[in-house]
Amino acid sequence: MAEAWLIELAKGIGRLFLNPLFYWSFLLVILAGTVRIKRERRHFGSRVYDIFAEWKGNWQLSLLLGLFISVLFIGIGFVFTYETILMLGIITILLSITRRFTLLSPSYTIGITYLLLLLLPFVMEQQTFFSKTFFSNTNFIALTILLGLLLLIEAQFISRTKNQNTFPELAKGKRGGWIGIHRMKRMAIIPFFVLIPSGLITPFADFWPFFTIGGNEFSLLLVPFLIGFEYKARTTLPQQSAAVISRHVLLLGLLVIALAIGSIFISWLSLLAVIIAIVGRELINYRYRIQEKEDQSYFSPTANGLRVLGVVPGTPADRLQILAGEVITKVNGNRIHHAADFYQALQTTGSFFKLEILDKDNEVRFVQSALYEGDHHELGMIFISEPYRMKSSD
Repeated sequence: MAEAWLIELAKGIGRLFLNPLFYWSFLLVILAGTVRIKRERRHFGSRVYDIFAEWKGNWQLSLLLGLFISVLFIGIGFVFTYETILMLGIITILLSITRRFTLLSPSYTIGITYLLLLLLPFVMEQQTFFSKTFFSNTNFIALTILLGLLLLIEAQFISRTKNQNTFPELAKGKRGGWIGIHRMKRMAIIPFFVLIPSGLITPFADFWPFFTIGGNEFSLLLVPFLIGFEYKARTTLPQQSAAVISRHVLLLGLLVIALAIGSIFISWLSLLAVIIAIVGRELINYRYRIQEKEDQSYFSPTANGLRVLGVVPGTPADRLQILAGEVITKVNGNRIHHAADFYQALQTTGSFFKLEILDKDNEVRFVQSALYEGDHHELGMIFISEPYRMKSSD
């Protein structure tokens, strides 16, 4: 028994490298990072974050959550078909071609996969090229429970958003002036094992597997599930926006799981859960977009000083823990209002500087440090101004 599990575990890991989605995930993050860096150079004159920034900081949590799903689904005995995993991979790739990470929500990837697998058996009846039973063995209950669990995981990833790991940009405000926004954009791979029909694994208890397809022999398959989100924060700090969105996604996930469990007894509840997942996710996005349009911009010029739009990693500002949204009111005792004032005041004391900062709670704090040769000319702080490309063309 143990030998069979070890053999199938090794096979399951090996099959990961046959999945196109595994390689597409690397290409996707490189494409997203390349586009972002080009935008950063247009807006600020240099790169702010490296090319893999959308992917960083998620690996440990991804592996832990993937292990949890693996133990839960294998322990209960949820069996999926190759056709289900294949369709899920195809839908994920098609949705992510646009590089809109919002479409990588489980509501869309699993929800659309569910609906297609529900309809395809009727389509297969009308053709003779493929076997008519090709898509006829989908485990819809297990797929819906997976959808609910991954929505909870999505909420967890969104809630981890911090002001210092989102991506600053410039945009035109309602009055025609330039304002700052922050793009909250992250992607993660959740690798987890699922049971598939045929293999060396046999039932080890009367209750297992709980949901089966076909015979009583099973194998393991390591599935790389892509999950992502993308929002623009204009009216509040990104961390505050993310907290609100994550709470809504969490509630949606709990509702979907409740309906999915209920579908064990009333089968049509799984379809209701999927519809609610898709419609609910759209409502969350729509409500957020409306709120962002109606409220005042947070990252706009202020009379008190210079508002920090972003901080370049590894610079003096990063080391001194200066945060996006804070306002620099004085540099070396000189009150400032423009980026030119900041740079000029920074040169007055040579190798030393002292900043007076107004934080997000409107409390004053002071930071000071030595200024070393090679440090960023603005200490690594990004301010709201006309885009670099427009300034350089004047």
